[in-house]
Amino acid sequence: MSDPVFLVEALPAGDHFVLDGPEGHHAADVQRLQPGETLLLADGSGSVASARVAAAERGSLRLDILDRRTLPTPDPKLTVVQALPKGDRGERAVQMLTEIGVDEVIPWAASRSIVQWKGPRGDKARAKWTATAREASKQARRAHLAHVAELHTTKQLVARLRQAAQVLVLHEEAEAPLSQVDLPASGEIALVIGPEGSISPDELAALKEFGEPIRLGETVLRTSTAGPAALAVLQARLGRW
Repeated sequence: MSDPVFLVEALPAGDHFVLDGPEGHHAADVQRLQPGETLLLADGSGSVASARVAAAERGSLRLDILDRRTLPTPDPKLTVVQALPKGDRGERAVQMLTEIGVDEVIPWAASRSIVQWKGPRGDKARAKWTATAREASKQARRAHLAHVAELHTTKQLVARLRQAAQVLVLHEEAEAPLSQVDLPASGEIALVIGPEGSISPDELAALKEFGEPIRLGETVLRTSTAGPAALAVLQARLGRW
């Protein structure tokens, strides 16, 4: 079994380190790591240190640092635009996307989204998505944390997507399957996932700036499962799986 990952603000510069706070509590009191066992410290930006437990105390571990390394940023970058779904489906989508390997999730206030993020409620909802991405990144042993962007309107989204090397809009009535689309070797690949009621005609027209929509298959997936399914296809096609 691979070593568990614990997040730190910055990797320790010396040969010894005390892991305390919430991460130390989880390592010492929840996972009950013991002297001699190993773990990974990560800063969420690609830098990782291997460490061995020297001593276990309540709420903290004393560690010996074994080595350090920096992993390159994934390229192409994989971004998923997720229209706001109802209930807890958004958090489930973020969890699966993060485990599969998404680099960034962009929440989208699509016109047919039932849920709306406004004021403190919106801030709380985004905070939940961010916390979900953080925990899923740790569970998946990722060196780079998945990032949850600010909520985007359709106008903001179109402007943001102009930065991408390729934009793939999933739509049930599209002709071309994702498995046959040519992919760029570098840059950003962005997947756009509509809400429960599908992407509106006006939104679809705006997104056609980036090309014709594509489809996954003959079946229609929920908004919370379409993104993870499409991302898995991309990971396989990019040779990462």
